Parts: sequence; C-alpha cells; structure tokens
Amino acid sequence: MRARIYAAVEGKTDKVVVERLIAHVGAEAGPVYVAEGKPNLKKRIAGYNQAAQHSLWLVLVDLDRDGCAPSLRVAWLPEPSSGLCFRVAVHAVEAWLMADAETLAGFLGVARSNIPADPESVLDPKAMLVELAAGSHRRDIREDMAPQPGSGRRVGPAYTSRIIEYAGKHWHPDTAALQATSLERAIRCLRRLAAGALSPTP
Repeated sequence: MRARIYAAVEGKTDKVVVERLIAHVGAEAGPVYVAEGKPNLKKRIAGYNQAAQHSLWLVLVDLDRDGCAPSLRVAWLPEPSSGLCFRVAVHAVEAWLMADAETLAGFLGVARSNIPADPESVLDPKAMLVELAAGSHRRDIREDMAPQPGSGRRVGPAYTSRIIEYAGKHWHPDTAALQATSLERAIRCLRRLAAGALSPTP
C-alpha cells in the first residue's frame, strides 16, 4: 500500500511540482492546499504541523530573499512533527524547473547554453524563466509566457498554464536534483516519508 502524502504550497505552479515529486517517490498525493501567497502559508503551518502528528505532510515554500533555508525553517517551525517534510526551494521553485536544463531548453525553444548552470544562484528564478521565454524562437511560447511591453505585468497571460504543462508532463525531478541541492533534499525527505520512516531530513 502506497503512503499518502498531503501537501501545502504557496501557489498553483508549486502544486503541480509537489504532485510530481510525491508521485516520483512512489507515494500517493492527497489534497494539496494552495495558500495563495507566502504570508498565508506561514499563518497555517502550525496547523499542518499538528496534522502531521497523525498523517504525512509536505510543506513547500520559496526562500526568495529571506536569508538562508535553515534559518527560515527554524523561524517558521522550530519543532516540526516527525510526519512533516518542511522544505524550502532556493530561491524559488522555478529554479528546480530550470535545473533540468536540457528538457527546459527543448520546451521553451531556447539554446541549452542560455539556461543557468547553477539555477539556485539565481535570485529571481521566475524573472529568469520569463526572460528565457521572451527569447524563444517559438512565437507561442513568447506570447504565452512573456508580458507584452507596457502591460505592467510580470508574466505573460498563459505563464502559469505553461509552467503547469512543463512541470506536470516534461520535467525530470531526478535530473534536476543533480543541479539543485534544495530539490535533492526535498526528494530525500519525501522518500523517507514514503518508506514510512516518519523522519524529516535534518
């Protein structure tokens, strides 16, 4: 019988990433709660931690520019339950998507050499993804993911649906984990949950 892992995330694109990761480790994804923002996720994490005393949970948050991942984890949740994986994507989950560079280059229609070799060093991975899409040789990718000049928007009109398509159907977590340490740790933690170890990664 497969372990069932519940999850909570900041946004819609994070949801498909955690669903892929849970399936990747051979577990079944329970409901994934989308907090619609980092502050809302922080408000609710104590409740998720309490629930993790009786079930398995993954909570994923972007580091953004909030110092380092260990400090954020301690600040948010000093004493996580044994059934909770509380993981921090450095600096955002888009870095994990860029870490599978060959696949992303093919999906976006850009040169492999344009993808950052160390995606976790990029301070704003979402902006980098949009910049990559804006340079695509594919018109549909440019129009979907990059904002129109003067629109005042940060992303194109179908950015989220394109990211969900890529993360859900094309992205290879194990390949990406070789270039993203925070992803590798998240997968390791999930494997422990899926195996019933109920012990989060230190």
